Amino acid sequence: MQKHTVDRNALSAILTSGTGRLGIDVNRETRERLISYLDLLQKWNKVYNLTAIRDPEQMVSHHLLDSLAILPHVDGKRWLDVGSGAGLPGMVLAIARPDWHVTLLDSNSKKTGFLQQAAIELELGNAEVRCARVEDFNVEQKYDRIVSRAFAELGDFLSVTRHLIAADGKWIAMKGLPERELSGIPDDSLVEKVIALDVPDLHAARSLVIARLRKDKAV
Repeated sequence: MQKHTVDRNALSAILTSGTGRLGIDVNRETRERLISYLDLLQKWNKVYNLTAIRDPEQMVSHHLLDSLAILPHVDGKRWLDVGSGAGLPGMVLAIARPDWHVTLLDSNSKKTGFLQQAAIELELGNAEVRCARVEDFNVEQKYDRIVSRAFAELGDFLSVTRHLIAADGKWIAMKGLPERELSGIPDDSLVEKVIALDVPDLHAARSLVIARLRKDKAV
């Protein structure tokens, strides 16, 4: 079995090139923290199988850059990452945007155990980890942005998180080719825009679907 090791300088160079192509300004401290996150993911992956990708350079493109690619198109301060898994995109967003508060939600205790440890080691005071099924998860202050990456089909994603979205909030769904899913959204929601993303070194279709509640349905 080939053993992959993290060459921080090489990964940092790939990350710097990729964020430059995305038009994202990432300072040195943030880059170092993102690479440290990959290092932790690499170590925990040996035991918990958090991601099928084992090659660190591929992790930069498929995990870091794929998550960061949404930044030019989104805003908001209070985020929920549903089905966060290994922290994608929530952990990456929390690192890149320290002024955002990001809740990482997953029902798998092994994955949330990793996320909790990563948040501690990376000193992310803006990341909150919760272990629960989304249907059973409730908060007093609803979220102005709810994001998912490969969590569920678009209609299901909107339906199961409906009780967590603020009246003026937006859903951010990271997809491949989403066209066939657009007709399946709930009647109280609408798709605001679909944005094609060009993720450096990721040779696959990537899209961002932004949806919101219909104004007459918001509560």
